Amino acid sequence: MSDFRLRVFAAVARHLSLTKAGQELFVSQPAVTKHIRELEAQYGQRLLERRGNRVTLTEAGRLLHAHADAAAAAQQQLEDQLLALRDPDEAAGRLRLGASTTLSQYVLPGLLPAFQARYPQVQLSFLNANSERIAEALLRGELDLGFVEGRTKSHDLHYELLLPDELVAVRRATPGGPPAAPLPLAEALAHPLVLRERGSGTLEILEFALRAQHIKLSALPVAIYLDNTEAIKRYLEAAPTALGFVSRRALDRELAAGLLEIVPIAGLHLARQFEAVSVQGQPLARPAQRFLSFVQGQLKGGK
Repeated sequence: MSDFRLRVFAAVARHLSLTKAGQELFVSQPAVTKHIRELEAQYGQRLLERRGNRVTLTEAGRLLHAHADAAAAAQQQLEDQLLALRDPDEAAGRLRLGASTTLSQYVLPGLLPAFQARYPQVQLSFLNANSERIAEALLRGELDLGFVEGRTKSHDLHYELLLPDELVAVRRATPGGPPAAPLPLAEALAHPLVLRERGSGTLEILEFALRAQHIKLSALPVAIYLDNTEAIKRYLEAAPTALGFVSRRALDRELAAGLLEIVPIAGLHLARQFEAVSVQGQPLARPAQRFLSFVQGQLKGGK
């Protein structure tokens, strides 16, 4: 898609949000608005309806979106085929990755530079969203390969074990340090709780474990739901009575700095798995195959 304005419009149409489109393309919201207005002036028609923060497509916008998607797919197919002709044994072309928050913040970023050095012809893009949104994006054809955590499985997706993980209860560090003995479950859950948002694999694992103890999340004193682990950690540092649940992999810096501490809870074990996910029945393209094999090899080697 040679016209960048069409890329901007396609991103707005996907997200129905000027802000999220700008974040995807690394441009400011005013720049997004400018590109949309230029397209509307070119075609002499409104492409978007704006009501406050909400955006919807007009009939002309839906027509242009279909054209933009078809044009982008045709251009990408051409580029992939040309790259494959040039070097048939090498991974080349577009690779659209998506990962849930813990993976995208604490596991995968450190592996990307080495992969790019090994496969410089692969054009990477990366979506950070919760597990539910990653699954939806795969099924809509917006991603080639995803990485998620959680218990819910879709029959339309294929899952492959990547890495074990554990959720732990955590609070602001105290002068006396973590409790010598695990806290009783009822005592721990009486604290104001800081949790991940609906649709996250982290919240799903916690809900499943509580359900096994015949405890409903709706009956607990939830202080706030936040959409990423970093926000939860910063909130806990400022809230001495609160308790949160995050991946152990996300706590190295805070534990070493004495900012947070892990609180063992009797009878509550929150083991989970990180998994690679792709569309069931669809073979992975060569770049996705190479990336999955590369990540599995790195993680197996303890890197």
